[in-house]
Amino acid sequence: MSKRFMSLGLILVVVAATLGSLPVAAQEDCDFVGEVVIGVIGPLTGDIPKVGQSTVEAAQMAVDEVNAECGLQIDGENYEVVIVVEDDESKAESAVAVATRLIVEENVVAIIGPQASKQAVPAGQVANDRETPMISPWSTNPATTKDRPWVFRAAFLDPFQGPVVAGFAAKEFGAKTAAVLYDVASDYPKGLAENFRDAALASGIDIVAFESFTTGDTDFSSQLTNIIAAKPDVLFTPQYYNEVPLIVQQARELGFQNPIVGSDSWGTPDLIDLCGDACNGLFFSTHYAPDIATEVGQKFIAAYEERYGFKPDDVAALTYDAFQLLFTAIESANSLERADIRDALASIELFEGVTGQMSFDEQGDPIKCAVIIQIKDGAFTYYDSACPAGFPPE
Repeated sequence: MSKRFMSLGLILVVVAATLGSLPVAAQEDCDFVGEVVIGVIGPLTGDIPKVGQSTVEAAQMAVDEVNAECGLQIDGENYEVVIVVEDDESKAESAVAVATRLIVEENVVAIIGPQASKQAVPAGQVANDRETPMISPWSTNPATTKDRPWVFRAAFLDPFQGPVVAGFAAKEFGAKTAAVLYDVASDYPKGLAENFRDAALASGIDIVAFESFTTGDTDFSSQLTNIIAAKPDVLFTPQYYNEVPLIVQQARELGFQNPIVGSDSWGTPDLIDLCGDACNGLFFSTHYAPDIATEVGQKFIAAYEERYGFKPDDVAALTYDAFQLLFTAIESANSLERADIRDALASIELFEGVTGQMSFDEQGDPIKCAVIIQIKDGAFTYYDSACPAGFPPE
């Protein structure tokens, strides 16, 4: 299902009950001469619908804001931004189908999304093959952008995130041994599990259990029994917000009392509601922390909270950043040609977004800092930061 947002006054039927109706930005006296049509792909249905909700909310807000300022300026004239939203259903095959439709039938100038790596990797191949700029806000798997000059992202990569979590486990808990539990059938957790394992081994942490399951599994007792028998100092599980509560609760019920740490896929607030006290005190790495937001971040958070009634999660923040990157590129290119927009995206040297400063390498991947979040008293709370060597630049 797709929906074309003209002035963004409507919400997709499939998520209408969740999102409700939202205000439309005023656009009087703008004299729009045309449209900038942008595709948006997110998991509006499937396993992680809260990610889809955050995607649409941030997209609508970003576009309403720019249209309230008379849209994007190209050759001195005003162009209204319009988005066409597609549901990838949390399925790789659906992501491929809707990416193709957006490019071929809707003739979008660029695509924002998909979010999860399992959908972003195959959709990225479509975008690259059809020479259409794509920015995945949330995908951290290197394969999304590798050798794909038309594909970019707003998130850091797992080869950076894996060592961040391993380093934190060693520093915070004095971990000498670790176990990993991950979904072997999904690109994101599989890749990050391997990155964590390699980083842990390189830093002197022994991996005493490396257990896997398959997407859709809900009983992890066999894997957790093996993990507990191996007596790890810490358990790392890079799973999505809907799976983590089951893993943590079952681990505690089986008697595992050592620290459990996670990754940016934990960062949806629904995790707290689903997990309850079992997740209190746990840590995970992610892209931004509202309680240490920069001026850019504070402005976004305040506007988002006023509009929707709650604070934005990392998906919303990254989606908003992806739109700002695209808007910057379009106006810099002074063109609606896909090739010109791609070149302008590749030329961005330093960008200040909601999720912090970022620069970009030759793959279209951002160099940026990560934060460590603690789940404390029913909220995500900033705990620590980790940045690449020499970044941010002075």
